Amino acid sequence: MDDLSIEKQKELLANIALHRDKSSFAVIFSHFSPKIRIYGLKYLKQEAVAMELVQETMMKVWRKAHMFDGSKGAASTWIYTIMRNLCFDMLRKQQSSREDNYSDDLWPIFEERLASHTDEQANATLSDELLVYIETLPDAQQVVVKEIYLNQRSHQDVADQLGVPVGTIKSRLRLGLQKLRGQLENSDD
Repeated sequence: MDDLSIEKQKELLANIALHRDKSSFAVIFSHFSPKIRIYGLKYLKQEAVAMELVQETMMKVWRKAHMFDGSKGAASTWIYTIMRNLCFDMLRKQQSSREDNYSDDLWPIFEERLASHTDEQANATLSDELLVYIETLPDAQQVVVKEIYLNQRSHQDVADQLGVPVGTIKSRLRLGLQKLRGQLENSDD
């Protein structure tokens, strides 16, 4: 049953909403899951993550079928809206994780270089060395890195202070941290 009519889709969602009908859900699942998987592969770039999108979307369809209103649009539109929103959430989560990894990647480099120092010496050397490297960044990136890592301010606070969107702060931070990492890896000390 690869070609479900609009009316049949509405009927199946109504059965899921009213009767928790597993056979109706199985039909909806088998019809939409390949399409959701393809969409997930296109935007999320990994099979496992695309399959997670399929599972999350279909689980939400099962749980929220009672919220579908056939008078406002097609079932496919409702399901694809759920899918897109979940995909955006997953992409934001991936981006946030990547940004966290940039800063996490810096500290092992410092630890390796400071292994022979006492804790006090290491902290002083780390602060001095980090400041020297931060000073080489472009002004916009330098301000963001200092405010977030040295003054421990939130992204939103820095965005408000500078009058720019939070996304701009995150981009400047990511670029600054990438440059710092490159400098640390290429320095002779």
